[in-house]
Amino acid sequence: MSSPAFEPHDHHRCVQSALSQAESLARQRGLRLTPVRRRALEILLERHGAMGAYEVLERLAADGFGHQPPVAYRALDFLVENGLAHRIRRLNAFAACLHPGRDHSAAFLICRGCDAVAEIPADRLQTFLQTGAEASGFQVERATIEALGLCAHCRAEATP
Repeated sequence: MSSPAFEPHDHHRCVQSALSQAESLARQRGLRLTPVRRRALEILLERHGAMGAYEVLERLAADGFGHQPPVAYRALDFLVENGLAHRIRRLNAFAACLHPGRDHSAAFLICRGCDAVAEIPADRLQTFLQTGAEASGFQVERATIEALGLCAHCRAEATP
């Protein structure tokens, strides 16, 4: 299964679809998608990549939402807690969830060349991990699967 991060696609449509899903999810769950939370999500959706909290803060500040780190961290924490964004631990950054509201396990493909981040389904990987953990008497509470490599575009550019 390909990811829009690594394939040509109508990015405007991709962003609008994800925003629409997020707004619908917020209404269904009775969540407040405040202007700063919505703008933080829009910023994350602008590209298929991960962004650090301070990068999001700079953008929020430029839009008049304040210059203090808690502004960005609170908005990003809300997005992650409610399944609208993911934390990419390897990069200490955040990426918008392309499947908000869906119960899913995700793995992240991180291109070390262009910094694109693709979210792919990882339900089978999570099941395998959980089965192995249970066989050892271990209960998995949280797992993040991240793979570092090169996307097709960056591989092609690296090949002479």
